[in-house]
Amino acid sequence: MSTEDGMAALELEMPPRVPRTEYSVEIHHELIQAVTGIDPRVWQEGQGPGNWEELEGHFAKFDGTNPWHELYRIWDYAFQWNTSIGGEYFGKYQTNMGHAVYTEDGSDFTPVGTCPFATPEEALAFDPVEVFGQLDHAKLVADFNTYYANALRRCPIGVNMTGIYTTMVSAFIAIYGWDMFLLAAGVDARKLGRIANRYAQWAQQLFDALADCDAPVVMVHDDMVWTAGPFFHPDWYREFVFPNFKKYFAPLRDAGKIICFTSDGNYTMFLDDLVDCGVNCFIFEPLTDMAAFAEKYGRTHSFIGNADTRILLRNDKAAIRAEVERCMDIGKGCPGFILAVGNHIPPNTPVDACVYYNEVYMELRDR
Repeated sequence: MSTEDGMAALELEMPPRVPRTEYSVEIHHELIQAVTGIDPRVWQEGQGPGNWEELEGHFAKFDGTNPWHELYRIWDYAFQWNTSIGGEYFGKYQTNMGHAVYTEDGSDFTPVGTCPFATPEEALAFDPVEVFGQLDHAKLVADFNTYYANALRRCPIGVNMTGIYTTMVSAFIAIYGWDMFLLAAGVDARKLGRIANRYAQWAQQLFDALADCDAPVVMVHDDMVWTAGPFFHPDWYREFVFPNFKKYFAPLRDAGKIICFTSDGNYTMFLDDLVDCGVNCFIFEPLTDMAAFAEKYGRTHSFIGNADTRILLRNDKAAIRAEVERCMDIGKGCPGFILAVGNHIPPNTPVDACVYYNEVYMELRDR
């Protein structure tokens, strides 16, 4: 029922219970074991298959032995957040900003690397159309379809999708890194805006292919703000970002896709702009004002969020209950609301806090 409930919410059909999804629980191995009774670390190391082809086949079996399938079933996931396009077309024009430890074993740590641009002036001379070139539309569509088909096989529970991570601002972060990105903006924000237009001209190929793929639901990701809100003047976004979003989304809307949008941080200021661009479903971290959105758009748009993981990390049961109640008070009367911890459930979250959070959700989810 969870997949059906998730699609009903995205289509604003008010399912009889509030659907839910979560992020990053897949790498919280202790929690998965507590929920499913299966230790995914042992499954990976000894009990699971030994190569990717066998792993794909094992994931396709919904037989009670796969710890991730069991997690999705027991916690009743209705939505599976996914994108398939990141920086793979950028080649050498990417900045390695490093990666802090997030996983249990610290294997994701990456030291800070280098930026391909030595000066802001070099960064402002960059032309994405010239450098990245023409892409093969048929291959792009086939790649989206392959990713989506694999997602359906690997995860039979919840609405699956494909999508694009490096939409505009996130592309600049990947290409320039934060330091060079902000330096270039400080030197000549309007010239950076013209590069944004050129990037959008190139990236339109990705969105045209996304419109022709098989997935009825697509994810568009762009980390355009910080925790306090926009880091450029709002006029810059409204001149160089949102007009390009409208062009991006036009073929998606013509194809009947449900467009989901995600940004980290607080993008409350831009909710009206994104609605005007054609977004159907909004994914919120706790900093974006979900109550204000629900009051204005809760009958016409779906939205996902936005319980605060910091409350789970403190493991205060009363506070956890209050946080779930806050989200339910906002969303339960809205046909397209899906509950989630908006800023992920990382592996250092106390297991009993996560279990209690789920218990409160299960208690309150029926409409």
